[in-house]
Amino acid sequence: MFHGSMVALVTPMRADGALDFAALKRLVEWHIAEGTDVIVSVGTTGESATLDVSEHLAVIEHTLEYVAGRVPVIAGTGANSTREAIDLSSRAVSLGVDGCLLVTPYYNKPTQEGLFRHYMAIAEAVPAPLVLYNVPGRTACDMQPATVERLADIANIVGIKEASGSLKRVEELVARLGRRVAVYSGDDAIAREVMLHGGRGVISVTANVAPRAMAEMSKAALAGDVERAAALDAPLAELHQKLFVESNPIPVKFVLHAMGMIEAGIRLPLTWLSAEHHATLRKAMDAANIQNVISA
Repeated sequence: MFHGSMVALVTPMRADGALDFAALKRLVEWHIAEGTDVIVSVGTTGESATLDVSEHLAVIEHTLEYVAGRVPVIAGTGANSTREAIDLSSRAVSLGVDGCLLVTPYYNKPTQEGLFRHYMAIAEAVPAPLVLYNVPGRTACDMQPATVERLADIANIVGIKEASGSLKRVEELVARLGRRVAVYSGDDAIAREVMLHGGRGVISVTANVAPRAMAEMSKAALAGDVERAAALDAPLAELHQKLFVESNPIPVKFVLHAMGMIEAGIRLPLTWLSAEHHATLRKAMDAANIQNVISA
């Protein structure tokens, strides 16, 4: 259902932290023009954790308005309360999203049985395509492949974003799930290999700043063109790494600001990129042929 380069879109903010919908519209138009396959709104990279519910829904609603049906829109609607995840997902679906991205419950560290029941409850309550999201480095919760396999027979669970950073884990998921549930890379650094090993795409941070390159690389990898995919991915390799020198989305917002795409806005407890990393990110931009138009 969803495939290719799926941008985990930043939420543009002004210097005072206010939401910047004009910049959001520019980003959406740019991504569609550059070939991004799917827009993922208010995920981790979209600073969902610092938005209140009304802001969260407003960003989704504006994104849908700007996209106007030209590409699918998936909304991040996960929570560590099953009831809250159901409520937020239901509201997003009522706005018109094409799917929901549901991070594993964070902080409260559920068992594998708890994870199974959490997702089963959401799937029963929300009649929309659902994408599971496993990112143990952020949540202190690692959903095991056996649990995902248990969920694979639920009709509206259509994919999983696997962000453990392990290609071995992805290969196990692909083997267990077959074509029932699509596996998406949640790590840009291994996204090419994930797609060459049966994954259906990437939910990408790098695509925020190099959308055409990520779209073309994903297309090549999904077609099994090993050499072209590697050639397209090589200039992005430094970005894949350096966009995580501080917590995401701090570095990617810095790069987008340096490109002149957004203001230097981010919300506490996140802070603007430390000065010691500025040169590192600009070097990665140069390697990826990304123009730096703002020096500060």
